[in-house]
Amino acid sequence: MTFSKVTHVLFDMDGLLLDTEKLYRCAISEALQTYGKEYTPEVMLMVTGTTERDTVQIIVNEYNLPSEEEFHKMFKKRSLELLKDSELCEGAERLVRHLSKHGVPIAVATSSSLESVGVKTQKFKELFSLFHHVVSGSSDPDVKNGKPAPDIFLVCASRFPDKPEPEKCLVFEDAHNGIVGARCAGMQAVMVPEKTVPEEKRKGATVVLNSLLEFKPELFGLPPFDD
Repeated sequence: MTFSKVTHVLFDMDGLLLDTEKLYRCAISEALQTYGKEYTPEVMLMVTGTTERDTVQIIVNEYNLPSEEEFHKMFKKRSLELLKDSELCEGAERLVRHLSKHGVPIAVATSSSLESVGVKTQKFKELFSLFHHVVSGSSDPDVKNGKPAPDIFLVCASRFPDKPEPEKCLVFEDAHNGIVGARCAGMQAVMVPEKTVPEEKRKGATVVLNSLLEFKPELFGLPPFDD
């Protein structure tokens, strides 16, 4: 398989750079338990990668909950408590530092709010300072529609000083919604899904990896790892 050469790299955050999906699952599951509901794998797939607002709307609709505001308040409070314990995903630091060292422009396109980004990255401020910018889909007024819409990726690319064309951008994602958004934006997309993500939800990706450690930068015209 051949891939097109890229010049800029965009990273999702949750489940890709930071191992936070399990923390969000826990927060949602605990909030749903107060209504006597169980968080199912089917609904998890629907919300993974979406903005905070869309996540809440989907869950309230799917479970027919009485109050969007009430659920949102519980979910947000618990998730912010849990996100303080965020850890990096395997291979994330290695890849980010490698690209930064070689002068490859990198940025983050996350559906998270600025508030939650601040909480979950507080232990890794130096590493995240290597990114040129972070676009927060739940807080940024220029991101009109959340993933799976392409908005966040197009906005993120436009904020590099040289404003690269979409085809020159490579996206890293763990979620189906993010892969759909990246491809709709005209970008190649590397997927690092959880093992539970079904095969049909992986098909849109340019390439699928088990871990960021498997990524070969040279396939996309980027500097190869030294080791």
